[in-house]
Amino acid sequence: MSYRIGFGIDFHQLVEGRELWIGGVKINHHKGAIGHSDADVLLHAICDALLGAASLGDIGIHFPNTSPEFKNIDSKILLKKTVQLIEQEEFTVINIDTTICLEEPKISNHVPEMQKLIAGILDISTKDISIKATTTEKMGFIGRGEGVAAYATVLLQRK
Repeated sequence: MSYRIGFGIDFHQLVEGRELWIGGVKINHHKGAIGHSDADVLLHAICDALLGAASLGDIGIHFPNTSPEFKNIDSKILLKKTVQLIEQEEFTVINIDTTICLEEPKISNHVPEMQKLIAGILDISTKDISIKATTTEKMGFIGRGEGVAAYATVLLQRK
């Protein structure tokens, strides 16, 4: 058996008039993320980490933001397609560790729902998915409420 570690990162600008989706969950807030898809920063970082661990490139290669097929797509669909890609390479997910960097809103109340949703897509236990949140203490574009970032690390095992 072999193991692979992958790392993913994603950033999105926050603006008025868009929905805010993080970890597959719609979060009530006056700003949302701009993107070609639903701009779910956490799911995008997880997709990149999974693809990287399997040496399959990145989310932009598989789901380009120039393709009308992916315009406004639900990122849960992108995660499902990513899981299919890594399964074709005979990998399974062992665990995921993530961090969301966002000044507001606070998301801790949404974490259990995010874990449940992601675990269902990946067919792993919620105990194998860590979702943490932090702020930048009012520094930089995240601190000014202009954007959001997410980081993800995954461990894969070859079947």
